[in-house]
Amino acid sequence: MARRFVDLSITLENDVITDPPFMRPKITYQQHHETMAEMGNFFPGVTAEQIAGGEGFAAAETITLTTHNGTHLDAPWHFHPTQDGGAPALTIDEVPLDWCFRPGVKLDFRHFADGYVATAADVEAELARIGHDLQPLDIVVVNTAAGKAVGDPNFVNIGCGMGYEATMYLTSRGVRVTGTDAWSWDAPFSYTAARVRETGDTSLIWEGHKAGRDIGYCHLEKLHNLEVLPGHGFTISCFPHKIKGASAGWTRAVAIFDE
Repeated sequence: MARRFVDLSITLENDVITDPPFMRPKITYQQHHETMAEMGNFFPGVTAEQIAGGEGFAAAETITLTTHNGTHLDAPWHFHPTQDGGAPALTIDEVPLDWCFRPGVKLDFRHFADGYVATAADVEAELARIGHDLQPLDIVVVNTAAGKAVGDPNFVNIGCGMGYEATMYLTSRGVRVTGTDAWSWDAPFSYTAARVRETGDTSLIWEGHKAGRDIGYCHLEKLHNLEVLPGHGFTISCFPHKIKGASAGWTRAVAIFDE
């Protein structure tokens, strides 16, 4: 049986905007001839010309970033110290690997306006439209307007978000990994801030994330290429990097089709 792979991850790079200024990554590149000093720690006195090919030692990169740069999987610990009624929240190194290789389901919410907060009714209607009966441990990803906006200076303010009741609709049915191609699972902060100013209701802040207090779950952020996926019929692989006690881990998320 043939397999087709669709890369669901953005590229981590210096010049494409996918984060606000205070948390953008920084990548410093070294060419082969620029790492001779490092090689000298192991082979003192050897010159670049003496290395096979005459081009020096090795290309390398030094990266400064947070665990929330690039496509990543957030652990329950990111949202709150506890989950499931008071149990310690899982950190990324504690997330069951079994959650991270599961049938995928795509909700197409590209038609919703930037800042819209999706509801349980929206989720239910979309599942009916695509003809999918949600199963425990399905990985549910949300295609928003942000999917086509990577690199837009306004990227962090683009796309709809998932509210508390929409998140609970999924997790109460056994979903433990969700995802979005937007900067955040929740609506962009600029829109939430306006609602909080208007209503004084601070429970609106990060309401989708904070649903993890009641049922622990993970979500992927800054996915890519979701528009090429069907509503279901594929598998998602999204194993996170194993960082001790961390709130998130980078992942090369991939959709897999058996054909």
